[in-house]
Amino acid sequence: MCVTCGCESTAQHGHGPEHHHDHDHDHPHEHGVAGARGFGVLRAATTRTVSVEQDLLAKNNRYAAENRGRFAAEGVLALNLVSSPGSGKTTLLVRTLEALRGRRPVAVIEGDQQTRLDADRIAATGAPVVQLNTGKGCHLDAHQVGHALGELAAPTGGVLFIENVGNLVCPAAFDLGEAHKVVFLSVTEGDDKPLKYPDMFRAAALCLVTKSDLLPYVPFDAERAIANARSVNPALECLVLSVTSGAGLDAWLAWLEREIAARAPAGAKRAADLGQGLHA
Repeated sequence: MCVTCGCESTAQHGHGPEHHHDHDHDHPHEHGVAGARGFGVLRAATTRTVSVEQDLLAKNNRYAAENRGRFAAEGVLALNLVSSPGSGKTTLLVRTLEALRGRRPVAVIEGDQQTRLDADRIAATGAPVVQLNTGKGCHLDAHQVGHALGELAAPTGGVLFIENVGNLVCPAAFDLGEAHKVVFLSVTEGDDKPLKYPDMFRAAALCLVTKSDLLPYVPFDAERAIANARSVNPALECLVLSVTSGAGLDAWLAWLEREIAARAPAGAKRAADLGQGLHA
């Protein structure tokens, strides 16, 4: 149970209607209200809630560190894709998997509260995918991701995409062991969203402004949105793209290749360096 938002954080590993693993995660929480005893009760309950939240995040961070060590050892670029619902994460992910087919190893962990509809879309590309259904939970945590990793072959020299539950609040606080969070901002949303949800944009390394083909039809200022995002996180990289028109997709794929190369296993790096030397 997430103490930040009160959500239930029990995930199911979905493999179809005939095969589910339920994993209960011990996330204690307290609900404090001021009652007849007044402010002292509220303060005590608030203090307890903050303490439980700190313990919960510390436990999550230990699992995240284990995941991160595994990714580093295997030469895997792990990306945590985060956004509001309906921002176009799955659509871009499908297009990306198609572009990387035969070029880079890939795998996907798909997070949703219910159904495996998006996992089925991913599977249709030929990419290996594990579905995590969170029930009432509004985010994935590192423990859930660790379980899912046991069902996927490591995409060494490639990318593990973790598509988080659509939510700009709790996923900002939960490290999954990823190299980067990639935050999606659709032009159908407000260009002030980075100011309203600063923690997520502060935690991200890349912001993708999606559905840019709709810009002529919506009151969204892409330059203002990027300026707002960078006012929260000056180091944030930003790309404007559209899956429908294809605009910006080459820049996104180039960003992926750069990040993959930075995490290639040491042996692969030495071979690449040797190859460059032979052709110099």
